[in-house]
Amino acid sequence: MKTMRRVLLAAAVAAVTVGATADGRRPNLVIILTDDQGYADVSANGGKDVRTPNTDRLAREGMRFPAMRSNCTVCSPSRAALLTGRHPDRAGVPGVIRTQAADSWGWLSPSVPTLADCLKKAGYHTAIVGKWHLGLEAPNLPNQRGFDHFHGFLGDMMDSYTTHLRLGNNYMRRNGETVDPQGHATDLFTTWACEYLEGRSRAGEPFFLYLAYNAPHFPVEPPAEWLARVTARDPAMPALRATNVAFVEHLDAGIGRVLDMLDRTGLASNTLVAFASDNGGSLPHGQCNDPWRDGKQSHYDGGLRIPFFVRWPGVIRAGSSCEYAGQTFDLFPTLLEAAGSPLPPDLDAVSLLPALRGGEPPAPRDLYFVRREGGPRYGGKSYEALIRGDWKLMQNDPYSPLELYNLRDDPQETRDLAGSEKKVFNELAAALRARIQRGGSVPWQAPGGAAPK
Repeated sequence: MKTMRRVLLAAAVAAVTVGATADGRRPNLVIILTDDQGYADVSANGGKDVRTPNTDRLAREGMRFPAMRSNCTVCSPSRAALLTGRHPDRAGVPGVIRTQAADSWGWLSPSVPTLADCLKKAGYHTAIVGKWHLGLEAPNLPNQRGFDHFHGFLGDMMDSYTTHLRLGNNYMRRNGETVDPQGHATDLFTTWACEYLEGRSRAGEPFFLYLAYNAPHFPVEPPAEWLARVTARDPAMPALRATNVAFVEHLDAGIGRVLDMLDRTGLASNTLVAFASDNGGSLPHGQCNDPWRDGKQSHYDGGLRIPFFVRWPGVIRAGSSCEYAGQTFDLFPTLLEAAGSPLPPDLDAVSLLPALRGGEPPAPRDLYFVRREGGPRYGGKSYEALIRGDWKLMQNDPYSPLELYNLRDDPQETRDLAGSEKKVFNELAAALRARIQRGGSVPWQAPGGAAPK
C-alpha cells in the first residue's frame, strides 16, 4: 500500500505543476468548518461582543471573502456541496440526513466523487476529524468516500457535548471502530486534529485535513470556566448571548491549538487553510448574523452569509479581501487546482485560485440554494432561492409565495418587489425552475426508497 501511494504521488507530481508553490512543493490542505457559526460571531467580521483572535488570525494573515454564502441554510446539504462541488440536490442531499429514517431527507450519491476521492488519487493522504453527517452506513461512511482516516462523529448533532450521544446512540468512531472518549467534543476534535497533523509532519507526503467541528451548534454548552470568563468581562450581556459567546470563544481556542501545531511542526508555511461556517447562526440560540436579516433555516441572507477566510503563506497577500459573491463549495475546485489535480466533470462550483493568487475573481454567476424538510411547515417538500446579480428570488417554506429583493438597494431584504418587478421575477423564476429540474435527476433516498437507518 505504501509503495502504491508513493507511485501515485510521483505520478501526480510529474503530471501537474499548476498547484505547486514557488519552491515546487504541493501544498497541504486544511478546511476548518464550524457548525452554525454566525456571520458576526467572528470579531474579524465586525462582532463587537465576541473575541476570536485565532480565527481572526486567518483573516489577518490571509484573504477575507465578506460576500460569500453557504450552499444551504442547514448542515448536511452544505457539507455535501462542499465535498462534491455540486449543488446539494445534485449530490443527492437536498435536506438533512438524520439518524431517524422517517425524518431523513438526503442520501449522498455514491456515483459522485468527493474532494477526498480526488485528492487521494492525486497522492494526498486524506482525513476527516469531527462531524460527518452524510450517512451512517455503507456506502456512505467516511472511509468509503475517499478518506484514509476518520476520527469523529457520524451523526447529525449531539444531545450533549460531554456525553457525545444522539438519542442514546454512540456515533463516535475511529475509522470503523466505535469509541467512547471522555471530554468536551470540541476539545476532542482539536486534540485529534493536532495528533493527525503531528503525524503527517513526519510522513513526507501532502495531506488534506477536513476538520469539521460541531460547535457552536446547539445544545450550546461551553465549559463552565469559559462562560465565567465572559460573564465577568460583561455582566450586562444577556445570558443566552453570553453562553453562545463563551461557546464560540472556546471553539476559537481550539482553532488556535490547530494553528499552533501547524507552526510547531513547520507545516504552516506550505499549508493552505480555509475557514468557513456551514450556514448562518441560529437566532433562538443566541447567535449573531448582523447586519443580515434572519438566521439558520432561512433564505434571507442571515441564513446564508458566513465567515469565510483563506490563508496560504507565500501565495495569498496577508490582510487582503475579495468581494466575490460565491458559495462554500467553491473550495472544491480551488483546493484541487491548488494541489495540481484535475477537476472531475460536471461541477457547479468554480475555483477561487486566481483570486487567491492576486488575480481576477471568477465571473459573476447565479447562486442557487435548496432545502428539503419534513414536518407540517415543510411537508417533505423543498424550497429554493436564486441570486442573479443584485436580485434575489426566494421563499422560506414550500407553501409561501416567492419573494423578490434588490440586494443593492435593500441589503436587509425588507421590501418585497415580487408584485412590481414582473419582468425580473419571471426571468429568475424560469431560471429557478431549470435548477430544480436539474437537481431532480439525482435520487435523494437510497434504492428502494429506504432512508438511511
